Amino acid sequence: MEERKTSGAGKAGQECILQIGGMSCVRCAAAVEHALSQVPGVASAEVSYANQRARVLLSGEGADRKALEKAVKAAGYRVVEDKASFRRRELRKLTILFAVSAVLCLPFLLMMVLMFVAPHARLTQLLHTGWWQIIVSAPVQFVVGWRFYKGAVLSVLNRSPSMDVLVALGTSAAWGYSAYNVFTDGGHLYFEGAVVVITLVLLGKLLEIRAQGKTSAAIEMLMNLQPKTATVLRDGREETIPAAEIVKDDMVVVRPGESLSVDGVVETGCSTVDESMLTGESMPVEKQAGSRVYGGTVNGSGSLTVRATGVGRDTVLAGIIKLVEEAQSSKAPIQKLADRVSAIFVPAVILIAAATLLLSLWLIGDTAESISRAVAVLVIACPCSLGLATPTALMVGTGRAATMGVLIKSADALETACKIGVVILDKTGTVTQGKPAVTDVVPLDGWKKEDLLYLAAGAESRSEHPVARAVADSVDGTLPQAEDFQSYTGRGIWARVDGRELLIGSARLMEERHVSFPIPEGVICPETLEQQGKTVLLVAVDGKAAGMIGVADPVRSTSAPAVRELRKLGIRCMMVTGDNPRTAKAIAAQVGIEEVTAQVLPEGKVAVVEAEKQKGNTVAMAGDGINDAPALAAAHVGFAMGSGTDIAMESGDVVLVGAGIGPLVTAVKLSRATMRKIRQNLFWAFFYNSVGIPVAALGLLSPVVAGAAMAFSSVSVVANSMLLKKARL
Repeated sequence: MEERKTSGAGKAGQECILQIGGMSCVRCAAAVEHALSQVPGVASAEVSYANQRARVLLSGEGADRKALEKAVKAAGYRVVEDKASFRRRELRKLTILFAVSAVLCLPFLLMMVLMFVAPHARLTQLLHTGWWQIIVSAPVQFVVGWRFYKGAVLSVLNRSPSMDVLVALGTSAAWGYSAYNVFTDGGHLYFEGAVVVITLVLLGKLLEIRAQGKTSAAIEMLMNLQPKTATVLRDGREETIPAAEIVKDDMVVVRPGESLSVDGVVETGCSTVDESMLTGESMPVEKQAGSRVYGGTVNGSGSLTVRATGVGRDTVLAGIIKLVEEAQSSKAPIQKLADRVSAIFVPAVILIAAATLLLSLWLIGDTAESISRAVAVLVIACPCSLGLATPTALMVGTGRAATMGVLIKSADALETACKIGVVILDKTGTVTQGKPAVTDVVPLDGWKKEDLLYLAAGAESRSEHPVARAVADSVDGTLPQAEDFQSYTGRGIWARVDGRELLIGSARLMEERHVSFPIPEGVICPETLEQQGKTVLLVAVDGKAAGMIGVADPVRSTSAPAVRELRKLGIRCMMVTGDNPRTAKAIAAQVGIEEVTAQVLPEGKVAVVEAEKQKGNTVAMAGDGINDAPALAAAHVGFAMGSGTDIAMESGDVVLVGAGIGPLVTAVKLSRATMRKIRQNLFWAFFYNSVGIPVAALGLLSPVVAGAAMAFSSVSVVANSMLLKKARL
């Protein structure tokens, strides 16, 4: 990914791109954006949490890269050169911290179990020793939990209190009050509460960073589509040079099987070119002198000489990369309800606890009782259930999804999927199987289907064209050998098979070879097959019409039922494809889709997505090709087919492992069920706090009962989440 760096003082209009490390939520991005905006000489700053990137526009002299880096550091974050390496280091560090915390948490979990099954056992009494609990819990509270203290301080300084404040406040209250009781030899201990909260919240952080965007991976793979070298004609000689050195109007030689390095116009030669990375269509396109070709597409069996018209950033492929970058940068993660509430909840709890302490001292004059009441408020406000409400439901929901062929990359995708109002479906490889196959064999003049297909398959076995391969692959067993094979570019083939001459191809080829092709009454005509979106091959044997073969990309058996289910869920379905309108409408009619947009390139698919978003709809895009990557990234939720390209799967938010769009319905239903559980969990989490805090403040709830209520709220949240495993979809 390109970085435009500034070495000295910035100039007006200059742009500086910074990779930011250490951001863990949208509030972090807002803090960095605010810090950069305050630097003199900065006109504007835009920080993307999804891409961990800042785009800074300078207004004039005074701001340079060092000043920007200093501002980011002052806000508590850092500028990194290699974002992927930084993420790997963070993931490794978090994994180690969680492992340490989990190991130290085990004795406390054992103690909690033994208190119920064997409260008077020697081991139970030993584990309940206060000094031992201080020694074991201190590393978790102050070493493993240091990141929460740091995050809490930063969020408060940035006037945006986050869950880190809740974790630091609640666990410190529980741990500090317990330590006080150990030193004074009285009262109950809550070390296990502090340790368990830190361990579970850390697990959530670990899962979050694992699921964090893979935007750079998708873009890197797009960049790798363009070959590193190319062959050009210079002074009448062929010369191999780096692709980056090609200039406009260079003559580029493209050999069979090579990828094109530039956009251009064919000067000489004829061939077929696989343009599926642009159109998503499996059928290659015939190219000859005057035809336009595009960088990143793959040449077929012929050789081409191409005059370069678009190089570097001016290629269609570069435009796709830019679309993916822009779409991913604009897609901000959905802010969690718990984070939004915490902005009010945290200061409110602190004020209530402080007021409880002061009022109790004034009214009853008992210091120990006053501290007990204030601590009870803080203990019951400990965000254990609040912290568990979302991640437990998400873990169960995503786990069940994986067993049902749906791989969900992030919590944001799962949350957004429940709101989908429009699903935009690609055609090839999504609604259809993505591979041509023989659908019709229509014999004429007394021929049998089996004999006609047998001879045609033998003739087509010499061709590499996908339609020819579909015919050849339609016959099981050994095919007859084709002799004296000849190909007519864009029209068909001629071959001798088993001593008979076969001419297979278009009506134009039959006319050129003076073969009459009358269609008897009652026999389906070629035009009818073409209206159904099929490619028709006319077959002549020994100069006489013998029959027709229809080839098409068959519709997946799961497509029509899935469209019906989506409609039942109140979701509108559309089809957007690079194929021609006739084929697109024929396929759409088979699966029950009425809204069709055809003959569009990648930017056209993005335009359809954006148009639906402008209407206020929550938009999902389902596709499998490279050409779908920008639209997958632009949609609120991108569903990538597991059978598709790696780039589509990287750009999508959800990967559908099963064949077809059937798992998409499962994903939507599971998303809705999971979000219901999250809302229920958050209700119960806030219910305990809303009821428990006033009761504790009035002195009607001891820290012991507060701790029990806190524990029960956590158990109820986890138990409710586990019900997702058996929920009917």
